[in-house]
Amino acid sequence: MTAIEQTEAARPRGTRLPRRARRNQLLGAAQEVFVAQGYHAAAMDDIAERAGVSKPVLYQHFPGKLDLYLALLDQHCESLIQAVRNALASTTDNKQRVRATMDAYFAYVEDDGGAFRLVFESDLTNEPAVRDRVDKVTNDCAEAICDVIAEDTGLSRAESMLLASGLGGLAQVVARSWLHSDRSVPRDQAVQLLTSLAWRGIAGFPLHGTEHH
Repeated sequence: MTAIEQTEAARPRGTRLPRRARRNQLLGAAQEVFVAQGYHAAAMDDIAERAGVSKPVLYQHFPGKLDLYLALLDQHCESLIQAVRNALASTTDNKQRVRATMDAYFAYVEDDGGAFRLVFESDLTNEPAVRDRVDKVTNDCAEAICDVIAEDTGLSRAESMLLASGLGGLAQVVARSWLHSDRSVPRDQAVQLLTSLAWRGIAGFPLHGTEHH
């Protein structure tokens, strides 16, 4: 069950929940408010109301609005990093790896909760703690892709990281563009188009003493 689903299940005011369940409920409510309003327009009153709790209950778990936002960022940044790692580990066929990785980004932005907006479209990127987390998710995803490129091509770490950053950036930007275009191209077709583009580039680097395809 997602944090937002837990919010829906636990919204009636006055319901006593275990601490972890309450925290997840509050995170779900905060996500809904931050995605809809942005950080600056959102108020702790709105989040407490959305969760069906009093403000003191909210402050028992999160000392302030920034703490709440950072907790959400930590959760959703890790979600994308893990999705990319899982995609890369899902097969040893490199063309399918590219497709799985592209699809991981599309799945991430398509999630109903809109968490990607907190990560990639935040109105708080001038806050160092937020910027650090956004940079970290971008870097960690690129590092995961870099590991595969370096192993399979024999390119230097620096060269592999440049290619990995390009692939990750391509996937993220195009997936968001696809979502904002009202998904006029079906997701599978969009992923296939992007995979074809990315594969034509990365396949030009010869394999280095492996039997991977």
